[in-house]
Amino acid sequence: MRRMVRRHLGKVVAGAAIAVTGTAVMVGITLPGSVSAEESGARGGGPAAGQAEGGRQQAAAPGVVERAPAEGEKGEIKRAERIALTRQQFAAGEDVEGGKGPQRLSVDLAEPDPDHLDDPHAPRRADVTFYDYKDDALVTRTVDLETGKVERTGTQHGVQPPLVPDENAEAARLLIADPLGAGLKSDYKDATGRDLTSPGRLTLTSIVYRAVPGAQPAALDQCGRHRCVRLFPKVPNGSWIDSRSFVVDLSARKVGKLA
Repeated sequence: MRRMVRRHLGKVVAGAAIAVTGTAVMVGITLPGSVSAEESGARGGGPAAGQAEGGRQQAAAPGVVERAPAEGEKGEIKRAERIALTRQQFAAGEDVEGGKGPQRLSVDLAEPDPDHLDDPHAPRRADVTFYDYKDDALVTRTVDLETGKVERTGTQHGVQPPLVPDENAEAARLLIADPLGAGLKSDYKDATGRDLTSPGRLTLTSIVYRAVPGAQPAALDQCGRHRCVRLFPKVPNGSWIDSRSFVVDLSARKVGKLA
């Protein structure tokens, strides 16, 4: 492979961590594959693990392991989605690609009410969360899985939970297609010898970007109200590619560059 050259996008990053720096704020980003010292100690059986007391080995306290979802619960997730999203709501919403229906983010079993904490027959509920790109709204619907009814609906603006893989892929697709993505494609070709034609050729992680007064061009001032993302692309089994300067506004379907 020929020697890498620095392009306007940046260079291929060989390290496993990238520091994301803003105008007045520095955010430390630990990318997958790196483990902090505390995490290393927690995962490994270090000197403190099974520490002997008074010369005798002490048995570790039994851990609490959460039960894995049963096969039936997978069906409940799909059912919760169907209940939460009526045909009318599906037709009115918009997903990350501009298609019909809000973007699904997550389905989680809801915590029982305080009055039902010890009740084995407590109602089973699920919180179904969507992001509606048409209104830039985070919508959460709580579904009673026994009655098949939506108990409550919450709508919030300006709330930006972590992005899901479909959103990361769309952000990468927009960056690849934009003139500002020329450097990303050049760096990818330098690293692999192949053309970057789709997000499927990258491993993607991301963070939500929120506008800070004076820290970005005017085109990105709506980030926070809009759903915006900074991508950290990686060549599969290879190097990270530095794209920290770019922000993709998924709501406006535009790409901007930070100073």
